Amino acid sequence: MKHRNEVITMKWEYATTPLIIHSTTQILNSWGDDGWELVSVINGPEGGLVAYFKRPIAN
Repeated sequence: MKHRNEVITMKWEYATTPLIIHSTTQILNSWGDDGWELVSVINGPEGGLVAYFKRPIAN
């Protein structure tokens, strides 16, 4: 039984992947189908784009 003032903390796992410009939608949809949420897209160290994802860790 949970107490009224108990705080439940969500735990996350994270992943990164390079984005290939000609298949960006396919890549993002594939990660989304696996339960990943897109958090950010930034310029990578070598000029390409890098996507950052998160999803809840299963209990």
